[in-house]
Amino acid sequence: MTHRRLGIWTAALLFAAVSAVVGCRLADTDGVTPVPQLLAFLPWLLAPTSLGLALALLTRWWPGTVWAAVVLGLLAWFVAPYGTDTEPAGRALATLEVLTSNVEFGRATDALVAAVRREEPDVVFVEECEYGCSATLRRTLAVKYPYRRSVEGAGSAGSVVLSRFPLRAAPAVPATMGMPGAVADVRGHAVRLQLAHPMPPLPGQLGRWRRELGALRDFAASRGTEPTVLAGDFNASQDHAAFRALLDTGLRDAARLAGSGRTPTWPARTAPVIGAQIDHVLVSAAFSAGDARFLDLADTDHRALLVAITLHGPARVTG
Repeated sequence: MTHRRLGIWTAALLFAAVSAVVGCRLADTDGVTPVPQLLAFLPWLLAPTSLGLALALLTRWWPGTVWAAVVLGLLAWFVAPYGTDTEPAGRALATLEVLTSNVEFGRATDALVAAVRREEPDVVFVEECEYGCSATLRRTLAVKYPYRRSVEGAGSAGSVVLSRFPLRAAPAVPATMGMPGAVADVRGHAVRLQLAHPMPPLPGQLGRWRRELGALRDFAASRGTEPTVLAGDFNASQDHAAFRALLDTGLRDAARLAGSGRTPTWPARTAPVIGAQIDHVLVSAAFSAGDARFLDLADTDHRALLVAITLHGPARVTG
């Protein structure tokens, strides 16, 4: 095989692999393994496509250069943030800070406690908070966070919501891993809080991943105009159709509203250079977002996300 033929075949294989993923994105479907796993890293597919383009140019494979141009154009189009970013028109009622953190089977509990004491958020969503993690949070943070809702469990099944604001019970969203809910009294205003932690899109378990993201979508769609904060480890990015369906209910990604869309949160060992933003704080139309910061905590594969959001009242009607 000549060097030219080898270069053409290599470029064609690169383009074919990337095209399969981009095609699913274009068709608004998550496809089958390995497409959902690769969709999380869609922007990074610019690298193999660019390599293929270089090979096509070196080998003077002109159909390949056209193929590369089309794929690169689609990738550039899809890199743009998804969803609406309109600001609420009503007056500001209350500002609060929300922190979400996956502590990886409880291993990063001590690092989370230190971060919470330092940052002093108003509401904390904790995923993969097993029995020891839950007990530690109760022992160390109960004074400043007297209100909590949790689903107790071992390994990745446990989850906790901590709050400075009074909470009343609300139904959890059924899932393999705990997804507790609550209604917070935020300075006299009811705000629905819901932790998100659907199963990851593991090979052989894509159906469960889709169902649990679908359950979160159904929850979001049922809230109507109720002020809602849905936060946690979604195991999905904006390039997954199942996550975009969540945004299509009217929720907005607070990190995107704050100008930090697509900042990687996982895996923490390679972020922010390479990774995917799968940890999110989603808010209903009643909220604006003023700031988003990503915190590196020891002993977890996720970066924590801290967002300042403001609740707004209804827009005034003039006539």
